[in-house]
Parts: sequence; C-alpha cells; structure tokens
Amino acid sequence: MKDLVKFIAQALVDQPDLVQVKEIEGEQTSVIELKVAKEDLGKVIGKQGRTARAIRTILSAASTKIRKRSVLEILE
Repeated sequence: MKDLVKFIAQALVDQPDLVQVKEIEGEQTSVIELKVAKEDLGKVIGKQGRTARAIRTILSAASTKIRKRSVLEILE
C-alpha cells in the first residue's frame, strides 16, 4: 500500500524526490502518512479535495483485496 501511494503522489507533484510515505500498521487497519513539499500540497489535495478522495478510493479498493483497512493521512 505504501508503494502504491508513493507512486501516485510522485506522478502528481513537481518535486517527486520530496515525497515521503510512512506506514503505521495495526492489526486490521494501517495508517499511511503522506508528506509532500509545501508547494505540491495543493496538487495532491486537488480542487475541493477531489484528488485526495480519488487516491483514498484507489487505496480502499487495493486494501479490500488484501482484506485490510487503510487510511490515508496527508500531512503538511
């Protein structure tokens, strides 16, 4: 899941080297923290959060396949 989020985020931003993804795993849920450059934050979130919602939807579909719940947190 971590690699999937990193791949998507790097494709969206201008500075792909500064994309950091950290995964905190629990028993049934894993929290994925995404950190990008301050200038690229708007690109990852998108207008009215549409891009962030789309990333979360893809993440949800992929995590359903492995029977686990994943939550995406976008950090500033």
